Amino acid sequence: MAGLARVLGSGAMTNSISDIEKAHVLLVTGSNTTETHPVLAAAIKRAVKHRGAKLIVVDPRRIKLTRFAHIWLRQNPGTDTAWINCLLHVIINEDMLDQEFVDNRTRGLDRLREHVSRYTPEYAAGITGIPPEKLVQTARMYARAPAAAILYTMGITQHTSGTGNVMALADLAMLCGNLGIPGGGVNPLRGQNNVQGACDMGALPDVYSGYQKVAVPENRDKMARAWNVKSLPHKPGLKLTGMLAGSGEDAVKALYVIGENPVLSDPDVQHTRQALQNLEFLVVQDIFLTETASMADVVLPACSFAEKDGTFTNTERRVQRVRQAIDPLGESRPDWIIIRDLGSRFGHPMPYRSSQDIMQEIASVTPSYAGIDYLRLEKKGLQWPCTHQEHPGTPILHSREFASGRAEFQCVDYTPPAEKIDADYPLWLTTGRSLYHYHTGSMTRKVRGLNTLERECCLEISPQDAQEAGLNDQDRVSVRSRRGEISTRVRISPAAVPGTVFIPFHFAEAAANVLTNPALDPVAGVPEYKVCAVYIERKQETG
Repeated sequence: MAGLARVLGSGAMTNSISDIEKAHVLLVTGSNTTETHPVLAAAIKRAVKHRGAKLIVVDPRRIKLTRFAHIWLRQNPGTDTAWINCLLHVIINEDMLDQEFVDNRTRGLDRLREHVSRYTPEYAAGITGIPPEKLVQTARMYARAPAAAILYTMGITQHTSGTGNVMALADLAMLCGNLGIPGGGVNPLRGQNNVQGACDMGALPDVYSGYQKVAVPENRDKMARAWNVKSLPHKPGLKLTGMLAGSGEDAVKALYVIGENPVLSDPDVQHTRQALQNLEFLVVQDIFLTETASMADVVLPACSFAEKDGTFTNTERRVQRVRQAIDPLGESRPDWIIIRDLGSRFGHPMPYRSSQDIMQEIASVTPSYAGIDYLRLEKKGLQWPCTHQEHPGTPILHSREFASGRAEFQCVDYTPPAEKIDADYPLWLTTGRSLYHYHTGSMTRKVRGLNTLERECCLEISPQDAQEAGLNDQDRVSVRSRRGEISTRVRISPAAVPGTVFIPFHFAEAAANVLTNPALDPVAGVPEYKVCAVYIERKQETG
């Protein structure tokens, strides 16, 4: 979000899900789409098999989507900016850019030309491990397409260079005029049904709803009037990683966690546990007793989606109604009622009687949601921006202009990962999701059928690396990084490529984030989950 918003003025998918099947070329990077977004992956496969689209996949692993790819680029982990800059270099050098789009809607082409001049295919190959001829082939395929879409997820963002990776992808789309058109765009695929909605509503440390900056006095005044308070803080709050990093007098003393499980989801888990133990007071609001909730002083039982009314905003910016199907179980309550009642206990009564009241307030203070209400959402969702009651919604962003008028090329330089492999830690570890479980498993691991399909953590390793380490399938191994150690079983897999191993992060008993690096992207504060140096050693079975 930080990278796209900086370049384009908005951090959401620029296009709609249906546009996937309108693209002539699809560039998928940092996304194991078939396992993490299977519905969208089906659209990608239909575009390739039935509509003749060309597919480019860039991923260190031989993911299932590579079976459908016309080009698979296998980059060294953490080198994304280098291959993107090389594509920019080839496109400019071979005069394949969309000159009209660049002239009319962008700034900084000369600076970009100078910046990428050294990212020749040979130079980029030395960094990325991708053969020069494949980089040239990819640049030509993307640039010559009438409409080409970029789709990415956390394989691009969860790096110390994550914001830069996203900005470089935006540069690529702008250079070829692939913004504001059907079948084009730069499209981050959201990993859960309301991640986009949470961000839209200001669940970020520096904005109110609709990405209205806290630092702007007019925004603070408007929100203060809506919430019936005299004033609001002018400084942004802390990012999650900042909340858990402090010590001494500046440390966070109390934490209120809603629907999150940082004990498993944060990097360097041992540090996270210690930070939570150092709190004076921990509150967790969730639908199950997660590993984090087990450490809490107070647990507030929340409702699941089926027990409450409201809206979800999905990955294509579509606001959709959610309707209560059953009564809340036990003592659980909808999240908004818990927060409303806490507000009253804190001496600030909140006047909401229903989720519909909250939606009306959202529309009144959020320009991009101003035309959205429950009545309009009754039959069909609406995509923001939807600025008034007659507005039909916006399937494609930036069709006429960018929020800032002209968008500026960012000219992002390559920076290597925060740590390196060496003789002590000779393999790259990358983490992610599997098809059968989601995130920290707080919901999916309570489903018997899913646990039958995937009951325990496995380390995915290539046949070559397994042979060199003397490992057989299902052997138990110790995996050690510079931060910690876990025990898991081996799964020898053709999806793995030599030099890189993979562990899903769903399993508390073999928590991948014991190993991962807490080094942060300097802009977004996102940890470097996707690049970590490890050592693997076979363990003797006992019993």
